[in-house]
Amino acid sequence: MRLTRDDMRGKAQTVLGLVDPATLGPTLMHEHLIWNITHPAKREQVSGGPDHGQYWDLLNSHVADLRNTTQKDRAVAARATKEMVDAGGKTVVELTIGGLEPDPEGLAQVARETGAHIVMGCGHYVHSYQDPANHDRSIDSFAKEMIDQVQLGAWGTDVRAGIVGEIGCEWPWTDLEKRVLAGAVIAQQETGASLTIHPARHEDHPWMLVEFLREHGADLSRTIIDHIDRTIFDDDRLFRLADAGVILEWDLFGQENTYYAHSDIDMPNDGMRLRTIRRAIDRGHLDQIVISHDICHTIQFSEWGGHGYAHIQKKVLPHMRKRGWDEAEIEAIMVGNPRRLLTFI
Repeated sequence: MRLTRDDMRGKAQTVLGLVDPATLGPTLMHEHLIWNITHPAKREQVSGGPDHGQYWDLLNSHVADLRNTTQKDRAVAARATKEMVDAGGKTVVELTIGGLEPDPEGLAQVARETGAHIVMGCGHYVHSYQDPANHDRSIDSFAKEMIDQVQLGAWGTDVRAGIVGEIGCEWPWTDLEKRVLAGAVIAQQETGASLTIHPARHEDHPWMLVEFLREHGADLSRTIIDHIDRTIFDDDRLFRLADAGVILEWDLFGQENTYYAHSDIDMPNDGMRLRTIRRAIDRGHLDQIVISHDICHTIQFSEWGGHGYAHIQKKVLPHMRKRGWDEAEIEAIMVGNPRRLLTFI
């Protein structure tokens, strides 16, 4: 049965159905629980489990191993999610979408087993991961698909998405990705859901997104620019984005090393992330900030020695308090802002 805009207005949608947004609690706005981020050209390779002796190389992606980039085990996902719940978290926004082998029914199983709210994304990841059949599709075709994923069910199931995205972009930004994003804006307009976007790994691309979104009539106050911590490194670009009204997402918490395999940057650590967020807050942008871990490698799970989904609850929030952040600020970032964004309008 298709849900209507009126059915959804004022509610949040998890993989188990509509809920009162007041029940969402502390929320991680960008994660993956069940995924395959292995490049499609390499998915036929066969291997066993990760080698503990390769921890550092796997952590820094110096060793490309599909065992590290593929996580299809629902029981593993449930154990990792339960750690977050036990540490005081409540909701996970899970953004494994088209091209990354989403498992909606698996997410529903994890939610039932752990008591976590799981909000699923929809749409398509970057060009190089998309089904070749997408190359000739129209904007309206993508829009209809995403609207259906929110209102009817996604990827052959009756499990519905609660947010649009993470819509993927590469550099150079491709025409296919622009058509998907234009369709996602229509889905945002038609469903009342928020939109979350994976920007290309180029410091000017987030602003290109803002210009595109304005041209297509997106609600910037309900549009999240992901991965700020690997994309924007100067306050001029950061504050220009903030002044445009988009939501700024620092979603690589727990990645504490300089080395980043996907572009030539010096990755900030958590302390640096918090100092940048503090500058944005001091400039009046508290209501535009959300955070997460974007876990998408098995080596990041705590059972393999990684930080896991409980890291923000266990380490980051205590560190914020130690550095003088007040509880109202933490509440806004962890509860208030996510609740507002996950509530259908």
